[in-house]
Amino acid sequence: MKDFVIAQELDARGLQCPMPLVNAHRAIKQIPVGQVLKVLATDRGSVLDFKGWAETDESIELVKQEEYTDEQGRRVYAHYVRRVEG
Repeated sequence: MKDFVIAQELDARGLQCPMPLVNAHRAIKQIPVGQVLKVLATDRGSVLDFKGWAETDESIELVKQEEYTDEQGRRVYAHYVRRVEG
């Protein structure tokens, strides 16, 4: 995997699907091509939502997904999305 720099972080913790995806779709348009948007979500459904988005939208690339527990004990799903086209 290539290294990448996070251009923007979107905190969507506490939001139900599809809102993390909806907000990410808006935010990715605000960063330059080639940059990465990091999205934090607590809804487990976001994992499949982001995979589906990456499979159907050629303007983005799902670089990485990971899970961890945050300082409040919530399971967090982090999605790293690169904008690859305008």
